[in-house]
Amino acid sequence: MDPEKAAQTSHRHQPDNDTATTHSSYIAPEEPDYSSYAYPVPDKADSAAHDGTAAAFGNDLIPSVSNAVANAGGNAYAANHGINSNNNNNNNADGKGGGGGDFITRVPSAATTTAPAEEETYPEGGLRAWSVVLGSWLALFSALGIMNSIAVFQTYVATHQLQGYREGTIGWIFSVYTFLCFFGGIYIGPVFDRWGPRWLVLSGTVCLVIGVMLLSICTRRFSPSSPTRENTDKGHTVYWHFMLAFGILCGLGSSLVFTPSIAAVGHWFKRRRGFATGMASTGGSIGGIVFPLMMQALFPRLGWGWTIRAVGFICLALCGASNFLIRSRLPPPRNASPPPDPRIFRSAAFSLTTAGIFLMEFALFIPLTYISSYALSRGFSESFAFQILPILNAGSVLGRALPGWWADVAGPFNSNLAAVVVSVVACLAVWLPAGGSAAGVIVFAVLFGFASGNNISIAPVCVGRLCRTQHYGRYYSTTYTCVSVACLVGIPIGGELVTAAGGEYWGLIVFTGVVYVLAFAALLAAKIVCVGKNVFAVF
Repeated sequence: MDPEKAAQTSHRHQPDNDTATTHSSYIAPEEPDYSSYAYPVPDKADSAAHDGTAAAFGNDLIPSVSNAVANAGGNAYAANHGINSNNNNNNNADGKGGGGGDFITRVPSAATTTAPAEEETYPEGGLRAWSVVLGSWLALFSALGIMNSIAVFQTYVATHQLQGYREGTIGWIFSVYTFLCFFGGIYIGPVFDRWGPRWLVLSGTVCLVIGVMLLSICTRRFSPSSPTRENTDKGHTVYWHFMLAFGILCGLGSSLVFTPSIAAVGHWFKRRRGFATGMASTGGSIGGIVFPLMMQALFPRLGWGWTIRAVGFICLALCGASNFLIRSRLPPPRNASPPPDPRIFRSAAFSLTTAGIFLMEFALFIPLTYISSYALSRGFSESFAFQILPILNAGSVLGRALPGWWADVAGPFNSNLAAVVVSVVACLAVWLPAGGSAAGVIVFAVLFGFASGNNISIAPVCVGRLCRTQHYGRYYSTTYTCVSVACLVGIPIGGELVTAAGGEYWGLIVFTGVVYVLAFAALLAAKIVCVGKNVFAVF
C-alpha cells in the first residue's frame, strides 16, 4: 500500500475528535508528517540511544521524585524526571492510559514499537549504578540547594551590601541566575549526548565554587566623605560584583552541574528509574533546607564573608566528589538533541501549553525570592524570615513526591491544573489576607511549596503529551527557551511592584495570584484543544 494512503487510513481509525489533532499538524522539513499515525519502527540504534538523548535534554530544575504518566513523549520525560516507563508502555499498548483513551495516549512511543529483543539493557542497580545516583545527589545538593536558597541571599544583601538599591535592581542579579540555569541547560544537553558528563560536571564545579568564593568578598563600600552613605561609583562596583559572581558564574555553574547529573541517572536505570532519580533529586530539596538554616546560624557569628565561604567549601567537597562518581553509559545518539524550533508554535495546543508553563514559572520565582524579605517587612524576626524558606522547601518535597502518583491517576495536565489552583488559593486566600501572622505565612509556605513542586516536575510531561518521543527534545527546548525569559523578567518585576507600593507587598501578592490565574486559563485551553470540551477528561 502507498505510504501516504496508509497514513491516511491509520488517521481515519483514530477517535473522532476534530480539535484534538491540531497539535500535531506541524511538518518539519525532511521529517515525517507529525499528524500521521503510521510511525515507522525505529532501528536498534535509535532505540538504544534515545533514552540517553532524552535524559540529557529534557532536564528540569527540580525533577519529579516518583512515577508519572509518560505516554507520547513520556519516555523522553522519564529519562530525565525519574518516570518508570514500563507501566506507560503497557497502557499504550492497548490504547488505554493516563489520557483516558484519548488519541494522544494511543500513539506508541519509540520504546513501545521496538521489539523487546532489540531494547537497550540497563543495569537497574549494582555498585556502579548506585554510585552514579550518589554522585548526582551530591551535585544536586550544591547546585539546586543554592537555587532553593535565593530568598536568603536576596534578603541579606538587600539589607546590607546593597541597602539603598531598588528591589527591582537587586532582583536582576537573581533573575539572571535563574535565567542561565534554565537557558544553559537547553544547550548543555547535546554536549552531554556527545561527550558525556565528565567535563561538564568538572567545569560546572569550577564555575560554581569560584562564583561562590567571589560572592563572599562582595563587601559594602562607603564614601570617605559620608560614612553612612554609599559612594555611587563604588556602589556600582559592588552591584556588578554580585551580578558577575552570583548571577553569571553561579548560574552557569549550577546549570553545568545539575543538567548532566540528572541525565546520567537515566543511563543506568529504566525499570527503577523513578526511584533512582527520585533519590538523587532529594539532594536539591535537602540543600534548600540546610543552606538557609546554616546561613541563618552563621551570619551573626561569622559575618557574610566566612558564611558564604563555608557554603563554597561545601560545594567544593560535594561537587568534587561527584566528579568521581557520575558517569554515562549509553552510546551517543545518531541525532543530537535539536535546538529550539519556533515553527512548532503553529500548533495551538503547544502554543497554549508553552504560554501556561511560561506564566507558571514567571510567578513561581517571585514568592521564592521575596518570601523572606516579606517576613522582615511585616516585623517578623530575621531568624523567622530565614526559617520560612526551609519550611517552603520542605513542603515542595511532598509536591515533588506525589505528582507522579497523581498524574498516573488524573493525567499530567489535570495534575498541573490542580496545583495551579492551589497556588492561586495560597496567594490570594492565604498570603494576602493572613500574611501578617506567623501561622498565615507558614500555611502559605507549605501550600505554595507543595504546589510549586508539582508544577515544576509535571510541566515537562505536559509538553511530552503533545509530540512523538523522537521530537521531544525539540518541543522541550522550544518551550523552555521561552520559560527562561520568564525567569529573567519575573523577579525584577516583582521587586518594582514592591517599590511602587512604597515597600508594601500586596501588589506583588495580587500580581502573582493573577499570573497563576492566567496560567490556569492557558493550560485549560490547551487541554480543551486536545480532548474537546470535556474538562473532566483524564489527560
